Amino acid sequence: MAESILENYTVAWICALQEEYEAACRMLDEEFTLPEQLDISMKDNNTYDYGMINGHYIVIGCLPNGRYGTVSAAIVAKDMVRSFPNLRFALMVGIAGGAPTPENDVRLGDVVVSSPDGDLGGVVQFDLGKRIQGNGEGSSQSFKRTGQLNAPPSVLLGAMPRILRFHRDPRKPDNLVEHIKLMDDRADFRRPDLDQLFQSDYLHQSAGKSCHSCRREHTVNRPRRAGNREVMIHYGTIASSNSLMKNAHERDQYAKDQNILCFEMEAAGLMNNLPCLVIRGICDYSDTHKNDEWHNYAALTAAAYARELLITLRPANVQEMVSWASEFRISTPARNR
Repeated sequence: MAESILENYTVAWICALQEEYEAACRMLDEEFTLPEQLDISMKDNNTYDYGMINGHYIVIGCLPNGRYGTVSAAIVAKDMVRSFPNLRFALMVGIAGGAPTPENDVRLGDVVVSSPDGDLGGVVQFDLGKRIQGNGEGSSQSFKRTGQLNAPPSVLLGAMPRILRFHRDPRKPDNLVEHIKLMDDRADFRRPDLDQLFQSDYLHQSAGKSCHSCRREHTVNRPRRAGNREVMIHYGTIASSNSLMKNAHERDQYAKDQNILCFEMEAAGLMNNLPCLVIRGICDYSDTHKNDEWHNYAALTAAAYARELLITLRPANVQEMVSWASEFRISTPARNR
């Protein structure tokens, strides 16, 4: 009986931080308490929360406290598939640092979703490649990316245009805001007031995280955005690595050269190991002005998009997908009786 309960779960929702985990659990239509005798694989070190959204059975896993990066994410995912043999795909949901450009008006609280763009599948490991010496004394070196990460499953990509169409149509209700309201009782998850993008050559002026000492005349003048949506959705390439991006000049170069929309630290550990879609709420601008003020709200907007995706997806279409264990020939050890 316990084993059959585990087989109901088709969607893995993976988080890295506490605020992401709390937002994820709040998005569930129903939250389940599974029997204590549930026979999770002995090799599975994760703890889980369980629930349902729109008929999809969802298991939520969070990276161990203080453990971040691509390797930690890969370990959590591998443990999940040992215990839940019928998982079809994973959603990596959380926060990231934005890479705004004149072409991509990414702002704090916006949502970035991994989607194929040119020869990129939606996520690029930007620290995986070759640094090549320039030709001549004093010339700069260049970086050549190597390797390719898989694109998200077609079933998930197919749902994304409909979500974006409804979100852009002013006649339609703002579904993301409705999902965000599920955490209205948490003041610490409300939208902050101040969104400042500083010029790329202007460094943070305080030893602390606050930007109160940073001078406003060094902010980028950005016009108020048109439309009636609180959160904007961006589809494209997410950059992933084991190091945190806090360099505005590098941020701008990657955004220009590879059309990067944001930077994060886990997705590259998942994309070639399991079918995965990455959803990121923008919490800072990947520069020295990085602080935690927008963390909670950005985690919430990413979770709201994930909920909207699962509401859009038909459970029958998900059931028709091949399970992780079958597609990647991952052996699930016999359970202890």
